[in-house]
Amino acid sequence: MKKDFTHLDEKGRATMVDVSAKQPTKRTAVACGLVKVGRDTFQRLVERDIPKGDVFSAARIAGILAAKQVGNLIPLCHPLPVEFVGIDFELADDIPGVRITATASIYAKTGVEMEAMTAASVAALTIYDMCKGLEKGIEIREIKLLKKTGGKSGQWIREE
Repeated sequence: MKKDFTHLDEKGRATMVDVSAKQPTKRTAVACGLVKVGRDTFQRLVERDIPKGDVFSAARIAGILAAKQVGNLIPLCHPLPVEFVGIDFELADDIPGVRITATASIYAKTGVEMEAMTAASVAALTIYDMCKGLEKGIEIREIKLLKKTGGKSGQWIREE
C-alpha cells in the first residue's frame, strides 16, 4: 500500500500539513530514552551526590519546557498547547544508568508524539549536562516512541 508523504506539496516542496479540517481528539504519546553512565557516576546518582545539584528535578523541568517548544524546534511540527507532560526516571543498575519515560497529552487535531520524544531527549541531555563534570563518556540511547493514542489512526503500541 502506497502512502502519500504528507509533508510535500504538489510540487514536491516541504510544507506543513493542513489539519484545519480534522476533528480534535484526546491524544497521548509515551516515549522513552536511556542514559548510560559509568559505575561511579551511577552510584553518585543513586546517592543523589552530583555536584551540580538535583539531577532529576532539573531534567524533569527541562523536558517539560522542551515539549512546550516543539513547534519552534522542529520545522514542520504544529505549535501545540500541550496540556500535560510527565517525566519519570528509573535508576537502572543493569545499564548502569537512567531509564526515562515521558508522557504528553492534549485534546487537539494532531498528535503529541514529537512532544513526548523531545521531552525524553532533552531530559536525557540534561542528565548528561548535570553529570559531565564527573564523566565525559556518558551515552544517550534509544529515544523512541512506545505508545500513542487518539486521532484517526487510533492506538499504536511498540512491539518489542
